Amino acid sequence: MAEISLQQLLEAGCHFGHQSRRWNPAMAEYIYATRDKVHIFDLVKTKKGLDAAIEFVKQLAAQDKKILFVGTKRQAQEIVTAAAKRVNMPYVTERWLGGILTNFDQINKSLKKLRELREEVAGTTTTKFTKREKLMKSREIARFERFLGGIESLNKIPDAMFVVDTHREEVAVKEAVRVGIPVIGLVDSNGNPDLVDYVIAANDDAVKSIELIVTAVTDSVAKGLPKIKEKKPHESVS
Repeated sequence: MAEISLQQLLEAGCHFGHQSRRWNPAMAEYIYATRDKVHIFDLVKTKKGLDAAIEFVKQLAAQDKKILFVGTKRQAQEIVTAAAKRVNMPYVTERWLGGILTNFDQINKSLKKLRELREEVAGTTTTKFTKREKLMKSREIARFERFLGGIESLNKIPDAMFVVDTHREEVAVKEAVRVGIPVIGLVDSNGNPDLVDYVIAANDDAVKSIELIVTAVTDSVAKGLPKIKEKKPHESVS
């Protein structure tokens, strides 16, 4: 995607914040006006924040760094999942499990347990487990995959985190701050920008707004990724 214009931000509804009574005063510098008791973002500042964010993630990707994508709200789940998969980055779109960053060793144990369960079920003979035991193990695998499947590729704490709705994902943001990794955040008028390194002040409820911002970020990641020569269909892997 080419550089995002002010017109594109406007058409996607990025300028709409929350009702003025639901705001965080720390967001005052990003707000242009109040109309019908709804805050309106200054899209010039939104664009400036987005431009800085996409340049940052491009540099990270070029260094083969891992960016954790987080977006558990209903409007963001499918968008974030698809975007993260497209650029082969880890993601959390179901529920943030406390300790993903601050207690990563325990999370790693859970991921190891998931892999062991898969191997156990895949490698068993039909007589090793009863039908009920297989069902219980399959359910346990499904539960692990639902909450941890998106971060299965992580073998260490990620190098940065991109968050849709930093207010909703406050626990995740605070964990990132605690372990010292930078946060790129889509921050609405009720969010706390002081916890975010790269603030993209915009509507985090509208699907079009979320999609525009997430796509811009992942496109930049894709541009920064080290170029790998694609094999032609007839070429074999030695």
